[in-house]
Amino acid sequence: MKLKIIALSLLLVFTANLNAQTANTPNKNLPIGVFDSGTGGLTVLEAMLRLDAYNNATGLPGADGKPDFSSEFFEYLADQANMPYGNYAAEKKTDLLKEHIFKNMQFLLQANNTKQSTKMIVLACNTATAYALSDIKAKFKAEDIQVPVIGVIDAGAKAALAYQAKAGAGTIGVFATAGTVASEGYPRTLQAMAKEKTLPVLSVVSQGGAGLAESIDRDWSYFVDTLTQARKEYKGPSMKNPLYSIDTTLLSAYQFDKTNNKLLCEYDDKGSCLDLQLNDPANYVRYHLVSLLEKMVQQNVKTPMNTLILGCTHYPYMLDTIAKVLNELYDYKKDNQYRYRSFMTKHIELIDPSVETAKEAYLALREMQLGNTAGVQPNRFFITTPNKALTEAQLQPDGWFTYAYKYGRAVGEKKDYVQYVPFDHKNISDASYERFKLVLPNSYKEIAKTLK
Repeated sequence: MKLKIIALSLLLVFTANLNAQTANTPNKNLPIGVFDSGTGGLTVLEAMLRLDAYNNATGLPGADGKPDFSSEFFEYLADQANMPYGNYAAEKKTDLLKEHIFKNMQFLLQANNTKQSTKMIVLACNTATAYALSDIKAKFKAEDIQVPVIGVIDAGAKAALAYQAKAGAGTIGVFATAGTVASEGYPRTLQAMAKEKTLPVLSVVSQGGAGLAESIDRDWSYFVDTLTQARKEYKGPSMKNPLYSIDTTLLSAYQFDKTNNKLLCEYDDKGSCLDLQLNDPANYVRYHLVSLLEKMVQQNVKTPMNTLILGCTHYPYMLDTIAKVLNELYDYKKDNQYRYRSFMTKHIELIDPSVETAKEAYLALREMQLGNTAGVQPNRFFITTPNKALTEAQLQPDGWFTYAYKYGRAVGEKKDYVQYVPFDHKNISDASYERFKLVLPNSYKEIAKTLK
């Protein structure tokens, strides 16, 4: 009952903020808002910038050689100061998570220090979709705010079932943040869609990728590329982590990369390794894919996995690594026997929900007649940073919130924990921009225009 009261109070605060809008129906010549807990949502923006699945004149399916969103412009928001969102469930702070999400919705509806708003919001974050999409939609409907809100979970589930229909039934793996896995958003959605299509009950197995999204976004608690030794502040998988324990009997399966301090040891006085800590995104991938398959072994899952949903928008950054590791594990032998081959098909289809999300957003624009008819404006990119004017804020050496402070805050405090600032070279590393340039060339091109 307490949680329900808290959730209701949050929605009431959110409603009061939204009532400040002077019109319920957005101007169709406004930008499309794209929101994520970090930079992972740029994979969804990239899909939108690339999409050519429809005829722009008629809206009917079929490429016409012109990007479907070529007449649109965007406002991207990364809530970097409050991420990773995936940990709020484990810390029993999903009410605080919702509060953060609601504040970010308010920002996108009434952009900071301007009268500009957005005509559509794409929740390019699986965890935000799992915990807040239904509440946001309900409140928009109650307040007659004609702003469509698109989430990524339905799109990912739809794509997975489409592949199953083509390739045949197999176990569907869900590789997502710990928070998304805890919400059971994907299994519920998959089973509901299967029931609607009168399909048999699906075999679904999930793995929470603790630390992977965080290491991709260079969260200090999970990855520091200048480290040379293990540290007590580390929060990721380790030999001592009770939730995500590194099994030393499976080191030959993990095949961790030990070069350049990508795997760190905590040594005793005799030089023996007491603990292992991951310090590289690829090593996080290796740990979690082995853990996923070990879960199937322990549960004796009868149907081999043929589909893996990348249920976090950060994970497509590691698409090639994920495919490579799966191939290695298919051929992995222990005690001269293939350990995982009966639990996985040789080819596992990797489902990136971003393309289906882009399609859903395009169709919603057409249905609500929200296509931009004016000139395209510059795209804008925002990131949240700790509000250092808040004297109580506790910061790490890198200037971001400490883990204890981030998840120790109370809901309903009405404090401005964060500031909304444009992308820059201070709050986003050059290494991240290089990754954008390599993997997300269209998004990077737009970001580069805004950097000074």
